[in-house]
Amino acid sequence: MKKITVLALLVSIIYSCGSSGDRGELVGVKSKRKWFAEKPYGMAKIPGGSFTMGKQDEDPMGAMNAPTKTVTVQPFYMDETEITNSEYKAFVHWVRDSITRTKLAYQAEFASLGGDEASTGKNAKGIQLYAFASKDTVNETPYEKYMRENYYELGEGLDSLKPLNWEEEIIWDSQEYPDADYVEVMDSLYIKKDEALNGVRTFNVDLLDYRYYWFDNEAAARTGKNRKDFLKDKVINVYPDTTVWIKDFNYSYNDPMHQEYFAHKAYENYPVVGVTWNQAKAFCHWRTKAKNSYQRSRKKLGLVPAFRLPTEAEWEYAARGGLNYGKYPWGGPSTTSDRGCFLANFKPVRGDYAADGALYTVEALSYNPNEYGLFNMAGNVSEWTNTAYSQMSYYMGSTMNPNVEIKENRRKIIRGGSWKDVAYFLEVSSRDWEYADTARSYIGFRTVQDYLGTNKNN
Repeated sequence: MKKITVLALLVSIIYSCGSSGDRGELVGVKSKRKWFAEKPYGMAKIPGGSFTMGKQDEDPMGAMNAPTKTVTVQPFYMDETEITNSEYKAFVHWVRDSITRTKLAYQAEFASLGGDEASTGKNAKGIQLYAFASKDTVNETPYEKYMRENYYELGEGLDSLKPLNWEEEIIWDSQEYPDADYVEVMDSLYIKKDEALNGVRTFNVDLLDYRYYWFDNEAAARTGKNRKDFLKDKVINVYPDTTVWIKDFNYSYNDPMHQEYFAHKAYENYPVVGVTWNQAKAFCHWRTKAKNSYQRSRKKLGLVPAFRLPTEAEWEYAARGGLNYGKYPWGGPSTTSDRGCFLANFKPVRGDYAADGALYTVEALSYNPNEYGLFNMAGNVSEWTNTAYSQMSYYMGSTMNPNVEIKENRRKIIRGGSWKDVAYFLEVSSRDWEYADTARSYIGFRTVQDYLGTNKNN
């Protein structure tokens, strides 16, 4: 019995003198990764705080839907500019490349059935260069083997979970296609020859679908039901509707904008338009996925909070730029400077869209930023928010981070006014809305990201 007691005592001593060095004190669980609040590229830090939200002077439109109310918002990051055509193209191209690589990988798999084994692996050529990323099944860990057998080898078509090969560059020049199998895949991705203009076949944008998943945290927290009931997925075609330049205006010649605005490099730094609320949400998901994929690849870096659309309150707070009672992002009360220069891109005179120097949109970095460093929070393009429109929103919303997000309500708040709007809609307190599945030539968006921790200024 003595031996057992001594042994237990030795084990206790060894355990208490372990490598943790806490000497038995309560020191908490220390994370192996240090967290630094890194400002995302192209974003401005909005300090958060309280402000008077709503109409603070006359309301000539008589909307009566924005009574004054003091609210408080948390610190967050916000894009300095509206999302540009160039930035949105990165999303479109990623979806295009993913679909192309998936189809090439399945064609490679089909072509290799019963084929020459020498044409695969290190000796791969032609279509086989685009086969699914190979797994080292000899040296894989038990976890990797389990995941391969139970996840990666399941799924069909574009829903496949097999890892794609992103190392080999896609060949887009039809004169350089390596073999017949490659030609067959690319032929299926382009519009049919009898639909092509002047024989020029372009990528079929109807194929550019992005599937993403999310968890409805709020509904799950309020109901406490089974977790799987709140896992949602959505499939969105990501290509902007370029026909909005024609459909938005009757008896008007806007075909050059329809043909060139998203496609031509001259407009790369202009705000993207023709994007629905649903497409803007999909972009936010992709941007988060892209950033956190990089974070995971670095191993020592923690994951970042999700990019998302701003709430209506966040948008108005950011637009004010710290000027609590300002009429416009620059204060006010006029839309021109003391030299008579217009301070935003809008319609200053009936029928005269170009009086401010621009007929349509201008580059995203045009005009002076507000005190938070944000450009074009008034004019240029109206911007989607995450908030559903209701005349009672200001009465229903909390005074802390208010956001009346009614998922069944398809009417979503847009803010800031646009190049085709009069000055009233440029006011930081003016509200407007559009249906979530509707695209316009005057609506774009910018994203925000939560700032973790307290932004305390000593």
